[in-house]
Formats: sequence, C-alpha cells, structure tokens
Amino acid sequence: MRILLVGAGGVGTAFARIAARREFADLVVADYDLARAQHAAAAKDGYRAVRLDARDEQATAALLAEYSCDALMNATDPRFVMPLFRSALTAGTHYLDMAMSLSRPHPDEPYAKTGVKLGDEQFAMAQEWERSGRLALVGIGVEPGLSDVFARYAADTLFREIGEIGVRDGANLVVAGYDFAPTFSIWTTIEECLNPPVIWEDGRGWYTTPPFSEPETFTFPAGIGPVECVNVEHEEVLLIPRWVSAKRVTFKYGLGAEFIRVLQTLHELGLDRTDPVSVGGASVSPRDVVAACLPDPATLGAKMTGLTCAGTWVTGTGTDGAQREVYLHHVVDNAWSMAEYGSTAVVWQTAVNPVVALELIDSGAWSGAGVLGPEALPPGPFLGLLTDYGSPWACEERAPTGQH
Repeated sequence: MRILLVGAGGVGTAFARIAARREFADLVVADYDLARAQHAAAAKDGYRAVRLDARDEQATAALLAEYSCDALMNATDPRFVMPLFRSALTAGTHYLDMAMSLSRPHPDEPYAKTGVKLGDEQFAMAQEWERSGRLALVGIGVEPGLSDVFARYAADTLFREIGEIGVRDGANLVVAGYDFAPTFSIWTTIEECLNPPVIWEDGRGWYTTPPFSEPETFTFPAGIGPVECVNVEHEEVLLIPRWVSAKRVTFKYGLGAEFIRVLQTLHELGLDRTDPVSVGGASVSPRDVVAACLPDPATLGAKMTGLTCAGTWVTGTGTDGAQREVYLHHVVDNAWSMAEYGSTAVVWQTAVNPVVALELIDSGAWSGAGVLGPEALPPGPFLGLLTDYGSPWACEERAPTGQH
C-alpha cells in the first residue's frame, strides 16, 4: 500500500518509524518544511520526501495521483483537515486522520448548546464518500481512535447494556528542566481544552458545559495512580454515540491544576486566538506565537520520564446480567518508546494506531465506504494486530460501585 503521509512533525515521524517495520507500507512523506519531510522519510530506504502546502488541495490531489497512492494519512493539526479530506476524495483514495474538522461554539449559549460540532463538516460529505466507494476513517489516533475501538469491543463482548462510556486519559510524565512544557502540540491542546466540552446523553443528545467542568479523581493503572480529570472537548463524544449504544458518553483529561492555570491565563490574555493580529507590521496568530515560544514536544524525549495511559472506562450490565465496570487501557513508557523508536510516549502512542488501521485496510480485514469512525469497524482484528506490534492493551475489572 502506498501512503501519502502529510505532516512530518512528532506524530508523523513516529508514524514513519513504525510503518518502516511493517512490510505492507510504502510512504511518500510530505511537509511544508522539506527538511522535516526528509528527516521522517529517513526511517526507511525507499521512502520519498516532498514539499507540500497542506492548504493547496490541487497540489495534494496531484501528488496522490503522481505517486499512485492508495491512501492519504493526515498527520497535521486540525486546521488542515478539510483541504486534505477534500483532496483525497478528489483523487479517489482512502483518507485517515487523527483529529477531525474543527468545531465552532454556539453563538449565544456556548456552555449549554453545541454549535458546529467536531467532524460536522466531514460528516456533511458522507454521501459523496459513499458514492466514491472509498473510506474516510476519521479519528484513528489513540484518543480518538483506540479509545473508540475499546468502546466497540466493550459493547460487543463485555456488556449487555452500557450506562456510561467515559474516555479517561492520564499520565505521570515529567520533563526535566522546564516549568511548562506540553508533551503534545500546544496548538491542538489549546483548541480542545478551551473549547466548550461536549457530553452526550441518551434522550438529550449532545450538549456542552464550561471548560474544565465536573472534576473527578480517576485512578490510572501501571503505577500512575490517582489524577484529577476534567471535561474536555474531544471527538470520541461525537463519534461513539453514532455506532455504540450507551446512556452517556464523556471525555475527561488529566491535566493537573498548573496546566489548567496556564491555559486559563492564555485565554484571559487572548493568546489562544487564531485570528492574526498586527505586530510591528507583521501579521501573526497569537496561538502560533505561543507555540513558537514553547519547546517542540518532539525534541523533549530525552528529558522526559514516566508513562502515559489512554483508555475507556465502561459501566453497565455485563453479559451475565450483573453490574460491571471495566477500564480498557493502553500504557506506554517513555523510556521504552525512546529506546525502541526514538519517539516520545505520547506521539508514539498516537501514531501506532493509524499504522495498524492501514495494515487492516490493506489486508481487507477492515473495509467500508463513506465517513466512518473506528467504532464502526470490528474491534477484534485491530486489538490483535496492536498486540502484534509489541504494544499490548489490557482490561482492568473494577468494583461496580460507580466510584472510580
């Protein structure tokens, strides 16, 4: 399978390094910065590097045709989802991403009602994708992605009826020498953390709350321990209810008080804005300035220690009719991912899942047409192949008390 990988940052580079160990994948790596594309393409002899502006739909479609690509893998930030999404449709290739089209808050009641939801622009084109016979697999990173596969697996094999599906993300990662150093793209982190979080409830549908709402302490496995988690806008809440039956779907992130304080300060100062401002005759986006002032997460691996955990907490009635509560999860140790792949735990954990998905598409184990989330496809082949990649997942049984 020939894949056009667009975006050669931390996640894109990790994707190339993981794919380099699998026989099915042949990559063309594209980035606005040709040097970055070349660095990622160095993962394997035969990978090619090209320069591409992800906003240029005609150029992207032309590249897909020139190299006879079977799929476009989008490893850019969410600003570029729609032009790449449309380019793949034009070129007649499959499309995958790890973050969906951007949301826009409700103009009058942003903390109660949804406006334009994550992925709405992509799902509006679902019929065009169905007619094309091609698959647009959206949200296939780790969260969203593996977390959605876990939700489908729980519904198919562990539960008769589900009360809540709650994606819970936590870590004990520490970066030595920095007072504040995000372990993932600060642009994307600001976007998802400062937008109104979305919750889904049976009978009510999707609704929003203020940022950082409903704090809870969730105990993570592998020695990470208890972490305070808060509501954050995330794709799983928009994807899971489309294919999995549950009474409630949530996403909560273990940010920590200090991280929340910094994000709130950026918001109060207007530094989270994406619309350009004039500075000394130059036009710059405040959020881009923040990102430029912070260290690149891809360069922090040697200074980072600890583990990151992504998972899906599910409650309800088990297949035996008794109350059940489980936490399906995936843990990555930064020391392992750096030693094995030269990538940080956070970006490696994100990048491995689309590689697995593409291998399943290549083999025919996953197939379909239209705009689909990971939970629309059978979970067994995915979870089996993920283990084959040397990164096993686990299911932890918890006392079904509702306390977590």
